[in-house]
Amino acid sequence: MHDLMHDVAESVAGMESSIVDSNKIASDVGEKCRHISIKPSLIPLFKGKKLRTLLHFHDNIDRELSDDFSYETWDLIIANCRCLRVLKLTNLLDIQMISPSIYKLKHLRYLDLSWNDNIKILPKSICKIQNLLALKLDRCYRLKELPKKIEKLVNLTHLGCKDCWDLTHMPRGIGKLTSLEKLSMFVVDKDGSHGGADLSELRLLNNLRGHLQITNLGFVKNAKEKFKAANLKEKQHLRSLLLEWKFDSDDDYDDDDYDDDEKSLENLQPHSNLKELCIQGWRGDAEFPSWLPLLRNLVKILLSGDNFKYLPSFAQLPCLERLDIRFCTMLRYMDDNSLKGSQGEPQSFFPALKHLSLWDCPNMKSWWRTTKPIDDDSNEDDTTVMGTSTMAFPCLSSLTIQNCPLTLMPLYPSLDDKLELRNTSSRPLKQTIKMNINAKAPSTSTSSLPLSKLKSFDVHNIEGLYTHTLDECLQHLTSLNRLTIGDCKEVDLEGMQWEPLKNLSHLEIDNIPKLVSLSIWLQHLVQLQTLKIHNCNGLRSLLPVFQHLTFLEEFEVKDCKKLELSGAGIQIFQDHTSLRSLRLEHIPKCRHLPKWLQHLTNLQGLYLVNLPNLTSLPDEMRCLTKLQILYINGIPQLEERCRKDIGADWHKIAHIPHIW
Repeated sequence: MHDLMHDVAESVAGMESSIVDSNKIASDVGEKCRHISIKPSLIPLFKGKKLRTLLHFHDNIDRELSDDFSYETWDLIIANCRCLRVLKLTNLLDIQMISPSIYKLKHLRYLDLSWNDNIKILPKSICKIQNLLALKLDRCYRLKELPKKIEKLVNLTHLGCKDCWDLTHMPRGIGKLTSLEKLSMFVVDKDGSHGGADLSELRLLNNLRGHLQITNLGFVKNAKEKFKAANLKEKQHLRSLLLEWKFDSDDDYDDDDYDDDEKSLENLQPHSNLKELCIQGWRGDAEFPSWLPLLRNLVKILLSGDNFKYLPSFAQLPCLERLDIRFCTMLRYMDDNSLKGSQGEPQSFFPALKHLSLWDCPNMKSWWRTTKPIDDDSNEDDTTVMGTSTMAFPCLSSLTIQNCPLTLMPLYPSLDDKLELRNTSSRPLKQTIKMNINAKAPSTSTSSLPLSKLKSFDVHNIEGLYTHTLDECLQHLTSLNRLTIGDCKEVDLEGMQWEPLKNLSHLEIDNIPKLVSLSIWLQHLVQLQTLKIHNCNGLRSLLPVFQHLTFLEEFEVKDCKKLELSGAGIQIFQDHTSLRSLRLEHIPKCRHLPKWLQHLTNLQGLYLVNLPNLTSLPDEMRCLTKLQILYINGIPQLEERCRKDIGADWHKIAHIPHIW
C-alpha cells in the first residue's frame, strides 16, 4: 500500500484498528481497539479484551524471530479475546497443536490456520464453534485428518484444505454441511481403515463453488455406483473440477476393475457450466466419456498420466482456450476423426484456443487417426502433405511440444507468445514456415509471414532440423525477444544470418558441437542483454564478435572446455560497461581473471564456479565498486585465499557486501 493511502486508512480507522509491530505500540493500544494485526510475541503486552479481529502480523525480514507462538499465547487469546469474530494465524513455525479451549471463542466466524506446516490434527472441540462460517487450512501439509464431528458446524460455508497432502480421508457426516460453498479437496479413504466418508456424501453439496479436487478415486470400490452417487452433474456452480486417481503403485490397481472403471467415468459427468476440467492418472480403458461435447463452456482441459489411446475431438469446443496433455504414454492421436473428417470451416476449428501443451506422449505421431504408419521424412518440405496446409490453429498464442514424435498436426502460423519444441519432429515447423508460399497474393511485409509475431522460441533436439531450416525460420522471427537453441547437433550457428533478430534481448546456446566461434552476424543483435553459452566444447574464442555486444547486462558461460578467456592480446570486456552479472563455470582454461575486469564498472554479481585452474583474484577487483555479490564454489584454493580477514586476497574483496 502506498504510504499516503496507508495514512488515510489509519486516519479513517481511528482508534478501532491498529498494526502492532513493536513493544511501544502494543502497550499504547487502548481498550477501544477492535481490529489488530500483531506479532505473536507481542500478544501478552496487549490489554484489550473486546477485539473482533486478530491477524498475525508477518515480518518478512526475519520469519524465525517473528514466530514466537507458544501454547501460553493460545491461552491468552482465548482468555482475553472472547468477542473475536476473525482469527488469522498463518505461516507460523511454532504452531504444532491448536488449543482444545478454542471452542470458548463462540462468536468466531472466520478461522484461518493456513500454511502451518506442523499442524497434524485439530481438536475435536473446534466443532463446538457453531457460528463458524469459514475454516481455512490450506497448505497445512502435515494435517492428517479433519475433526470427526465436523457436521456440527452447521453454518460452515468455506472449508479450505488445498494441498493438504497428508489428509487420509474426509470425516463422515461432511455431506450434512449443505451450506458449504467451498470445499477445496475431497479425499477418498484408500482402504476404509479410517472410517471416512464415501463419495455419496457429495450428493447434496450442490452449493459448492469455485474449485473441487477429488483424489484417490482409484481406490473406490463399486465405482460406477459411487461415482453416480457423487451427483456432480447437479453442481451447477462449480467452475473447476480435478479428478485424480492417484495410485500408490501398479499393484494397487486390479485388472478386474477395468470394465467397471470404464463405465464409472461416464458417471462422473459434471454440470455443463464447468470452466476447467482436469483428469489425472485414470487407468481405465481407451474410451473417453461421451459427455465431453456437452461441456460447451470449458475454457481449460488438462489430462495427465491417463491411459487414453485416443481422444474425442476438442476442436468444436467454442470457449476452449487452454489444452494441456501430459504423460499420456498410451495416447496415439488427439482426434478420433480422420484428417478429412476433421476439416470444416476454419472458424470452427479450435476457435478460441490460445495455449497448447503436449508433454511426454511417446506414441503420438499424428494429431488425427490414420490408417497407415507415419514416418518423419527429414527432407520433407511439402506443405500439402495429407492436406495439412488447410488445417491451422486460428488464434493459437503459445505452443509447447516435448517428447512427442508428432509429425502430422495442425499448423501454427499465428503464434505470438511462445514456441517450445523439444525431442520432436521438425516437419510441422517446416510446413508452418512454408505456409506463405501457397498464399494467393504473397505480401512483401514481414508482419504477414508465419511466426512473425512470435516473442519466444525454444528449440532442443529436433529431428530433421538442419542449419538451412533453422536459418529460414529465423528470417521470419522479426519480433523475437528470447531464443534458446540446444542439442541441435546438425546446426552450424556460424552459417546463419541473425540480422532480422534486431529485437532479440535474450539468447541461450546449449550443446551445439559445431560451434567453434560466435557468428559474425551476432553483431546485429543490438538489443541483446542476456547471453548464456553452455556445453559447447568446441568453442575456442568469443572474438571477434563479443566486442560488439556492448549492451549486454548478463553473461554466463558454462562447461566450455576449450574456451580461452584470458591470454596475450585478449581484451573482450573493455567496452562492456553495462554488464551487471558475470558467471564463469567449469572452464578449465580460465587460469586467471585478467586486468580488463576493471572496465566492468557496473558489475553487481560475479559468480565463479568449478574453475580448477583459477588460483587467485586480480588486484583490479578493488575497481569493482558496485559489486554486491561474489560467489565462489568448487575452487578450494581460491576459497582459502578469500577467507575473511586472513586470506591473501581478502584485501581485494573486502568492500563487497555479500561473499559466499
